[in-house]
Amino acid sequence: MSRFLFPEWTDKFTRWVVLLLLGAPVYLIALVAYGVSPEAIRIGYQPVQPLPYSHAVHVGELGMDCRYCHNTVERANHAAVPAASVCMNCHTGIWPESTNLLPVREAAAGAAPVEWVRVHDLPDYVYFDHSAHVTRGVGCESCHGRIDHMEVVFQAKALTMQFCLNCHNAPDAQLRDPADVTVMGFRVAGDPTELGRELRAARKINPPVNCSTCHR
Repeated sequence: MSRFLFPEWTDKFTRWVVLLLLGAPVYLIALVAYGVSPEAIRIGYQPVQPLPYSHAVHVGELGMDCRYCHNTVERANHAAVPAASVCMNCHTGIWPESTNLLPVREAAAGAAPVEWVRVHDLPDYVYFDHSAHVTRGVGCESCHGRIDHMEVVFQAKALTMQFCLNCHNAPDAQLRDPADVTVMGFRVAGDPTELGRELRAARKINPPVNCSTCHR
C-alpha cells in the first residue's frame, strides 16, 4: 500500500524510521539517567590543584574567615580567588622557605599568578550573585558544604536548578544573621527554620523564582 502513497525511493528510509522510533525512548531514558548522575552534577568533583592548600587547616584549625581570602563575596557576584600577596600576608613569616609555597612567592614577586583549578563552575547560561546571598544571611556551607573539613576542596552539593529552586521556595532553614554566614557547623538553640522565618520577615527577604533571576 505504501508504494501507492509514497515514491518507491522512500522505502529505504523505512528501517531508519523504525530504528528511530524504537531507539528514541532508550536514548531519552539514558540521557535523563546520566543527567541526574554524580558525574553530570559534579558532586564529589575534586580537581588536582597546582599546589597543596588545606581548608581544613586554614578554616578548620586556624579559624580563618572565608571573607579574608574571598574578599568580594559581599559586594560582587563572584567570590574572588585571593592574589598571592594575600597569602604572603601570613606566609612572609610562616613557612617562608617552604618549597610548596614557591609558586606563591614567585607570583607575589611578579611572576605569573598561580593557576588554581575552579571547583564550583555553573553553566555559562546561569547567573549567580554571591553578594545577593551572603548579605541576606545564606551561609557558605549551604552551597559549599563543610569546607572546614576539606583537605582538598570538592563539590559537595548538586548546585542544580532544582537545588536552587528548593532554597528559593523555602529559604528559612538556610538563613542566619549575615555576620554568621562564614560560621561552619552553624547551630542555633531551637528550630533553625523559626529563626530563618523571623529573619526573612525582618529583612523582607523574598527570593524570586522567575526565570530571569538566573537566566539573563
